[in-house]
Amino acid sequence: MLYAVLIGAALKSTIVLGAAWILTLALRRQPAAARHLVWTAAAAAVLAVPLLSLGLPSLRVSAAAPAALPSQANFIYRMFAIATAETPVPHVSPAAVHAAPPAPDLRMWLVWLWAAGTVLMLLRLLAAYAVTWRMRRTARPFPDPGFAPAGVTLLESASGKMPAAFGILHPVIFLPADAAGWSEERRRMVVEHELAHIRRGDLGTHLIARAALSLYWWNPLAWIAWRGFLKERERAADDLVLAAGARASDYAGHLLDIARSMQSAPATAWAAIAVARRSELEGRLLAILDSGLKRRNLGRAAVVVASLVAVAAVAPFAALRAQNEQAQNDAAREARATDTLKRAAPQSADYAAALVQLGELALKQHREGDAYHYFAQAASLPDRPEIIPALLHLGLQAISKDPTAAQGFFERALTIDPTGPHAGVADTWLAAIADRRGDTAQADALFQEGVALAPPQSADAATALDLYALFLRRQNRNEEADAIQARAKAIHQARVAKLQAKSRSGGRVVERVHAGPNSSVFAPKLLYKVEPQYTEEARVAKLQGPCLLYIEVGTDGAAHNIRVAKSLGMGLDEKAAEAVMQWKFEPGTKDGQPVTVAATIEVNFRLL
Repeated sequence: MLYAVLIGAALKSTIVLGAAWILTLALRRQPAAARHLVWTAAAAAVLAVPLLSLGLPSLRVSAAAPAALPSQANFIYRMFAIATAETPVPHVSPAAVHAAPPAPDLRMWLVWLWAAGTVLMLLRLLAAYAVTWRMRRTARPFPDPGFAPAGVTLLESASGKMPAAFGILHPVIFLPADAAGWSEERRRMVVEHELAHIRRGDLGTHLIARAALSLYWWNPLAWIAWRGFLKERERAADDLVLAAGARASDYAGHLLDIARSMQSAPATAWAAIAVARRSELEGRLLAILDSGLKRRNLGRAAVVVASLVAVAAVAPFAALRAQNEQAQNDAAREARATDTLKRAAPQSADYAAALVQLGELALKQHREGDAYHYFAQAASLPDRPEIIPALLHLGLQAISKDPTAAQGFFERALTIDPTGPHAGVADTWLAAIADRRGDTAQADALFQEGVALAPPQSADAATALDLYALFLRRQNRNEEADAIQARAKAIHQARVAKLQAKSRSGGRVVERVHAGPNSSVFAPKLLYKVEPQYTEEARVAKLQGPCLLYIEVGTDGAAHNIRVAKSLGMGLDEKAAEAVMQWKFEPGTKDGQPVTVAATIEVNFRLL
């Protein structure tokens, strides 16, 4: 969950900072105070994004990207699901299984790296405030406080140190001991510049911008925003000094002399606002001497209002989630399983079950390498029913490269529980291995045993029936195969119906209508689609071919009443239905009114 929030904050903050950058470019002919206001509001907004993401209710959006497709006049939509023939995971044998640690979680490494950089930046900021606060407490009052207004104190710092302002509630201005020998005009201009920062509220916005930079330290746009913030802040303060009557050439000369002869203290640079920085001086002097620039100022109220408006504007944006409900459930299950690994004894049933669950989640997310490590670690534990799913997964992964190793995994699963809910799976794949080596009698017996032991109406039962039907057809026992295949298709259809249990089709069904120039019926338009995934069983069996689904495109643009018209088996029918359930259509119409229209989906599964 934390990873999802941070990634969301990274994307959203990048959009906000990019928009702020574009806006400042559009305002390049406006006063510097306007551009500084944009950077300040952007800093407040990106600071609020992760907090709003955690605190606000989710506004859910589909994770699938729209892809406009032309309407098919015959209402048949075709798509291809392509996969490699073998799962790209390390080979493993029963003898080689050991307590392999799970692969490092890249997501958590990224979270820790982000957090470490942020903590280091914030610690440096706190250290700068601590040093500057201590300097404030030990500094002596400046000998000539005549230029300071009520509420602002002039303090004396070491010779050669850059004049600077510090403090939000009780601000002070540090002047170097050398300032006692400056001309009255120079002291007045320096103090006026620092007073401009205080009046504008720059000491507070400085902290906001520093915090935003600390949070998004890895983002180049954050550094661009920080440099723009500093540049426009100094130019806005210069505009106030010039508006107070300072002569531009004299003011520029004083700044240049101060920048050449004074140095900023590195320990306080992050907390105090210095009068001049050498890195930005050239552009700043040119701006001071440009009489054509607009120099209007904006007060503290404008800064507060702009920041609040920016935060309010990003609130709905921050609440967006690209994660669907199933992904959230998977994330919660993964968190619970990871917590169990930390708390449970390494040899316990809970520990084994957590490893298997993590492996299954990794496989679902197409992290085959991580799944292998979790399953291998579970298989290294003592024999117990909780590790059987891991043994079956490892057996499936090994069956193509090393049938002997796969046989060892399946036989071990049967030894642990010879009649349990997973025994049918083990027998079925042992039958497939026997078939590969030409022992048809043993294969036939094991297939029958696998079908008998698989839980009725389950995916395992359907897979056992599918494999047995393929075996029978290779033996030219087509009548038996047809009967077996019909049983499998019924299970696939029931499972697809279960997926659609909560959906209802609305409107009048127009069967097999062909849209055309003389027809008042127009076909639904497919707006976006989700590609189906191969099942591991189908991949191992090298099953490929078309699966036909009958659907009704409702007036809500969704697919309803999905039925299997032509079954392919081994879970591919269900995978096709799961994908089609996420498709979105522009509804079909008759006489200009939305209606429910029948359509056929042809999904071609192919192995490379």
